[in-house]
Amino acid sequence: DQDSRQAMDRLSRIGVLDIFGFESFQVNSFEQLCINYCNEALQQQFNRFVFKLEQEEYDREGIEWSFIEFPDNQDILDLIEKKREGILSILDDQCKVATCTDASFCRVVHDKCKDHPRFLTSMAQRSNLVFSIHHYAGPVSYDCSNFLEKNKDELPKETTEL
Repeated sequence: DQDSRQAMDRLSRIGVLDIFGFESFQVNSFEQLCINYCNEALQQQFNRFVFKLEQEEYDREGIEWSFIEFPDNQDILDLIEKKREGILSILDDQCKVATCTDASFCRVVHDKCKDHPRFLTSMAQRSNLVFSIHHYAGPVSYDCSNFLEKNKDELPKETTEL
């Protein structure tokens, strides 16, 4: 009967989430930083649930297993999101400064992040308002042009307090 076939069709489907949707284009801007940041967060969740928690469960249950090394990308997330020191926090702070420009924002990012092991920059990048992050999937260069303008949409206060 048709109802049972429709029910079987619903039950026989598999949904797949491609968490490895990391991308790097010739020119990467604010939007791509946000996308790659989300991919970093997804990668961390994947590693935590698939490797770390499973290994902890094996230990609890006394199951013999071999340790699986997996990369921890918390340092990349810190570079992007950490309060007062991360690129997004710097961007938010710079958007509050009336005289801030993309060039001054980029200069502050270079100055505050230059010693971070995942932050890459050269003199040519500095002069071209570009910085690079070595993501879990590889290095990506970001053009600071229009970062300020693209970040000026304000969220309701309740949203930012979550």
